[in-house]
Amino acid sequence: MRKRFPRVEPAVAALLAVAAADVIFAVDSVPAILAITPDAYIVFAANAFALLGLRPLFFLVAELVARLYYLKTALAVLLIAIGAKMAAGELFGKIGPEYSLPGIALILGTGVVASLVRQRREDRRAVAA
Repeated sequence: MRKRFPRVEPAVAALLAVAAADVIFAVDSVPAILAITPDAYIVFAANAFALLGLRPLFFLVAELVARLYYLKTALAVLLIAIGAKMAAGELFGKIGPEYSLPGIALILGTGVVASLVRQRREDRRAVAA
């Protein structure tokens, strides 16, 4: 990098690499969205929102996983539940959001509450010791 672009700082090069990865991700997902809908507005909007929200969401989830002990477990259970929902959808027909969204909230809420209870217990033990 330094030989080709001697004036570019490493942080700028890293930022450009991340931006390039975002663009590649967006271009890569276009055929998948076009398989679902031919509406160009939906394709453009989905890619724009993916580009705008993916990186901040990653850092938010990474920070929450670091702070909340059971959130990794809750996310793993959530992925299993999504897989089960997809399998059940193939066997029994579409499962609507009126069932899946409360299930997602229940799984994530349980992980957050369990983490907060664990943290409170650890704080009490630390104060008592």
